[in-house]
Amino acid sequence: MTTRPGGPDVLGELRARPDLDATLAYYDTLPAVPVEGMLGRWRGTGLPTGHPMDGLLEQLGWYGKRFESAEVVHPLVFRTPGGGLTSVNPALLPVGTLMRQPALTRLPAADTLFRVLRPLLGTARPTARLRLTEYRGVVTATMCYDAHPIHDVFRRIDADRVLGAMDVRGSKHPYMFVLTRVRPAPDGGPGRRPGQ
Repeated sequence: MTTRPGGPDVLGELRARPDLDATLAYYDTLPAVPVEGMLGRWRGTGLPTGHPMDGLLEQLGWYGKRFESAEVVHPLVFRTPGGGLTSVNPALLPVGTLMRQPALTRLPAADTLFRVLRPLLGTARPTARLRLTEYRGVVTATMCYDAHPIHDVFRRIDADRVLGAMDVRGSKHPYMFVLTRVRPAPDGGPGRRPGQ
């Protein structure tokens, strides 16, 4: 890489040339995140590395994640047709099937089917927790799903961004993604991402 670690061009370079080894090398340079550092609402976007899930969540309207406390976590927050946000219950999603057969989500009817079913998949209850775990030799904030053997392990890029590695039991290739903190708007409105 020709840019300094944590610099704004690093993620751009990684997106331009998707490569898991390069992304993990960058991830390994980043510091740990304390659990309290993850509290709040975050906007998510995938970081392509050749993973079967690359682009999948965005295709389905994924917004990001919400961490109310270490015990109250909403890992799959999606946009609604009216511009609102809703949490989807991961226990109702066939995660294993989607990991093994990602082409199913690329079928023309997949987006429509998900949008029709999304109200039935919604939940107001938390479906994950935050804990400190060790991953790749560093103890850091980790989101642990209640219903699946999946841990999202976070490293700090800067004050408002983290790089996540979705570690799934049985897979050596983590799905990589970036979360950007959404700051509350001064008027108590829906908030904005830093820089907006």
